[in-house]
Amino acid sequence: MHTLLEQAQDRMKKSVGVLREDLQSIRAGRATPALVEKLHVDYYGSPTPLQQVAQISVPEPRLLVIQPWDKSLVPAIEKVILKSELGISPTSDGIVLRLAIPALTEERRRELVKVLHRKAEEEKVAVRNVRRDALEHLKAEQKSGKLPEDELRRLETELQKITDRMVAEIDQTVAAKEKEILEV
Repeated sequence: MHTLLEQAQDRMKKSVGVLREDLQSIRAGRATPALVEKLHVDYYGSPTPLQQVAQISVPEPRLLVIQPWDKSLVPAIEKVILKSELGISPTSDGIVLRLAIPALTEERRRELVKVLHRKAEEEKVAVRNVRRDALEHLKAEQKSGKLPEDELRRLETELQKITDRMVAEIDQTVAAKEKEILEV
């Protein structure tokens, strides 16, 4: 395979990986540390991911417990959670924070599905942009005489197949998460 195609495929795979990470942070009615671990807390003046300043555990299917290593961070963590898009109010005893994950309402499920589709479309656009950049490079190589016309056509076809495969992978990932959200 042409190195340009390999690079394009790697960049497309990264877009799919970004989507998978994003989808983990969307709550589907179950508690998971991924819901909060990417939130950033102001830790002595620098924004620090929550997972680096606290232990996050799931003692029950609908309960998330956050225990900061520095007790003075409890109010800051509470404020960050309230500002986040989670829509959950934490309860605090001054030492740990508890997040009770409520069951999703039908309306909230529909909103989450819309968010899923928006994120999927963003990543599809990213994949298509990678394809466009790769095509531009291939055509530039062909114009400079480094690449014969028939080889250009073959590589364009191969690039389209890779793009279609990545878009299908995005669709499958979103469909699985949508099913998870709607079933709970």
